[in-house]
Amino acid sequence: MPLSPGSHLGPYEVLALIGAGGMGEVYRARDPRLDREVAIKRLPDALASDPESLRQFHTEARSVAALNHPNICTLHEISRENGIEYLVMELVEGRPISDLLAGQSLPVDQVIHYGIQIADALTHAHDHRIVHRDLKSANVMVTSSARIKVVDFGLARKLRQQDMTALTRSETVFDNAGSIAGTLPYLPPEALRGAEVDTRGDIWALGVMLYEMAAGRRPFAGPTVMELASAILREPPDPLPPDVPAGLAGVIQRCLNKDPAQRYQRASDVHSALEAIASSRSPTLATGRSSVAPMRPRHVRWIVGA
Repeated sequence: MPLSPGSHLGPYEVLALIGAGGMGEVYRARDPRLDREVAIKRLPDALASDPESLRQFHTEARSVAALNHPNICTLHEISRENGIEYLVMELVEGRPISDLLAGQSLPVDQVIHYGIQIADALTHAHDHRIVHRDLKSANVMVTSSARIKVVDFGLARKLRQQDMTALTRSETVFDNAGSIAGTLPYLPPEALRGAEVDTRGDIWALGVMLYEMAAGRRPFAGPTVMELASAILREPPDPLPPDVPAGLAGVIQRCLNKDPAQRYQRASDVHSALEAIASSRSPTLATGRSSVAPMRPRHVRWIVGA
């Protein structure tokens, strides 16, 4: 049952439900001790009731909480109250990239500007041996000042499968052990083959996002889950629009190489490649002092990757 506004979880006062999804319910809340608003994510009962999954989840959450980067949503704490397991996170003011796209592409400078920041976030996480595993446009927020915030770092791995038939009804994919493995359009081929996925899986997902921002659609399509998976495994990406610069197209194509050994091996390499493209277009774009227009305040709403 959703938490009611005015109720409490530990010291936190629940203000409103932001959203709900496979990762649980997300609430806007207030921490009276520091007089600040936070986001609270209530974990699904399927995870909270499995001691081994919960133990591993806590171990990983402690690692994620150690990440400190301006492009990563901060995880403050993980706690339990009245049988409810929950995370307390930074409340991000902005919109997910998936909302900004809505079937249309973004300007090239904006794609590069966002891509540099996402690659920077991945570099920091990978340097701390944290793999996102579920990077997608719905998990990347854009603030009112055009700053990127990547949410849900490393928190998707241990969610338990509720119903195998969900695979045919959605784009969420589960592995043989019942753990969530990611979201199908962003999954690398090695994940679909059942192989171990490392940091290069995040680089593939970044390539999907760059393609999506540049083209307004995803690189692989299929009318059914099986056909989409087959396209990811066997087909080349659909051609990018002709107005996408060759340099950016080359970065995207390398990220989307089906062989992990042929992709960029480090997120820092993607970051450097995008910065080089940015420098050739505008020095301020490469240094972060971008001319990309921030979102107008009337379009801003409180969202934290539900």
